[in-house]
Amino acid sequence: MANRVVGALRTAWWWTGSLMGDHDYSRYVDHLRRCHPGAAVPSEREYWRARYADADANPGARCC
Repeated sequence: MANRVVGALRTAWWWTGSLMGDHDYSRYVDHLRRCHPGAAVPSEREYWRARYADADANPGARCC
C-alpha cells in the first residue's frame, strides 16, 4: 500500500513539473544535440532568459 502511495505522489510530482515547464530545458538540450549537433548549448539560465524575452517581445504569442 505504501509503495502505491509513493508511486502516485511521484507521478503527481512529475506531472506537475511537466505542466510548469520544469522539463523544457532538458528536452531543448536533447533536441539540440540530436538535430543540431554543432550548435552551442546555452546554460539553463540563458535558455530561460531567452524564452521569457521572446514572450515579452510578443505578448500575443502566449496564452495568458
